[in-house]
Amino acid sequence: MSREAPPEEEAPGGEEGEGGGGGERQGDGGCYLALCARPVHFEKANAVNCVFFDEANKQVFAVRSGGATGVVVKGLEDKTPISFRMEDKGEVKCIKFSLGNKILAVQRTLKNVDFLNFIPDSHQLEYTQECKTKNANILGFCWTSSTEIVFITDQGIEFYQVLPEKRNLKLLKNQSINVNWYMYCPESSVILLSTTVLGNVLQPFYFKSGTMSKLSKFEIELPAAPKSSKLSLSERDIALATIYGQLYVLYLRHHSRTSNSTGAEVVLYHLPREGACKKTHILKLNRTGKFALNVVDNLVVVHHQDTETSVIFDIKLKGEFDGTTTIHQFVLPPRSIQPYQIPVAGPAAVTSQAPVPCKLCIL
Repeated sequence: MSREAPPEEEAPGGEEGEGGGGGERQGDGGCYLALCARPVHFEKANAVNCVFFDEANKQVFAVRSGGATGVVVKGLEDKTPISFRMEDKGEVKCIKFSLGNKILAVQRTLKNVDFLNFIPDSHQLEYTQECKTKNANILGFCWTSSTEIVFITDQGIEFYQVLPEKRNLKLLKNQSINVNWYMYCPESSVILLSTTVLGNVLQPFYFKSGTMSKLSKFEIELPAAPKSSKLSLSERDIALATIYGQLYVLYLRHHSRTSNSTGAEVVLYHLPREGACKKTHILKLNRTGKFALNVVDNLVVVHHQDTETSVIFDIKLKGEFDGTTTIHQFVLPPRSIQPYQIPVAGPAAVTSQAPVPCKLCIL
């Protein structure tokens, strides 16, 4: 699972959480899943063009030559793309609009983030905020409102209010904690931090109206005891999603050769606003290999790379209860995502050509 958009020419629509997927359709040639009716098309990533995906605004950014030759921003709900140019001040590591597209934030270095107002009659000069923690490196940032932003560093998080009229930022709160990687769920305004050497102790923070609340930390049970003291839990194996109105942490636990497991499984931890996080559901995949997860209409969809098929789980359906968790099998046989044809763009003579088939699979 990856927060950045994959280097294909389509961005899937209708999803929550991580990974690639699409809107749900049944009865289309035996497929359960398909891209939405109007997927976002963008220029693929290459040596000149960098592609980013903003999970909060559901926007794809295509940045050419550091922005000097143009930035194109497209979203599923946007009728017209946002286009602008920036001065090339180095490689762009992360770029996102605030909620409402009024302020642009761009990270080019490990130490600071640049801001540019997109407010009418406002100054068009960039202003910069350096992270407060000494010797810290910025891993990324998340907008939690139209004027509030969180810097995630390898030594903690810093919560700021952006003052566009004054072209500066005000530090609201910060928290020191060693961070391996982070994940953000914009629907619930929760940031999840991976901590400790193994990375399997997760610390969530909740943001609302200028306040930052530290929720109860919890530990992900690893499939086997690690042989060395190195990072054992990857962000690729974790997803945050709201399912039936509740926030869950989804952990893709791979098959362990030392266990009696018949394959990988997805473990769901319920993360309440108050109280301890608890393991509540296990989704049996009955296969091994590479997977990706996403949630569509409260259904958990698991994509399998080797077979190029997807399976669907519904945690509302009755499963096998072992006293603490409910074990679920997928509700329908594995099926591939409905094939998609990319229309050929260009002059009328070109657009008359047949669409190009697009293979839909996880990377």
